[in-house]
Amino acid sequence: MYFVVKVTSGQERIAANMLQNKMNPEIPIYSIIVVEGMRGYIIVEAEDEVAVRQYITKGRNIRGILPKPLAEDEVNKLIEVRAHAVGIERGDTIEFTSGPFKGYKAKVLKVDDLKDDITVELMDVVVPIPITTKMNTAKVIQKAGKE
Repeated sequence: MYFVVKVTSGQERIAANMLQNKMNPEIPIYSIIVVEGMRGYIIVEAEDEVAVRQYITKGRNIRGILPKPLAEDEVNKLIEVRAHAVGIERGDTIEFTSGPFKGYKAKVLKVDDLKDDITVELMDVVVPIPITTKMNTAKVIQKAGKE
């Protein structure tokens, strides 16, 4: 079963690391999930709600637990990778699909697959400045070398 644990907003990774360090074989906790874009919450997979409540007590940045567990298909929807982010390579021309640069085109300078980041240079601007953003905010509109 999956349970949503409320944490201090912006401290999701810190809270998850703290809980991971607190893992105990006697408490049936199976996994801890930090979902990108889900601020103020983490997901804990456990045998039951009692195990989660026992596990998160006295945790720094932990604010409580939501009373209703999540179904497995709901969790899968939250953690699925956006398909259009896959395949971005250095030299590609992308268009932002969300965020403050929505609609702008840019050239990809660097791709960091571990962090899902891309460093781009906006096109059609007076002073080109490198910007680092998440891959899922952009889609490829032209592959490198296919001018």
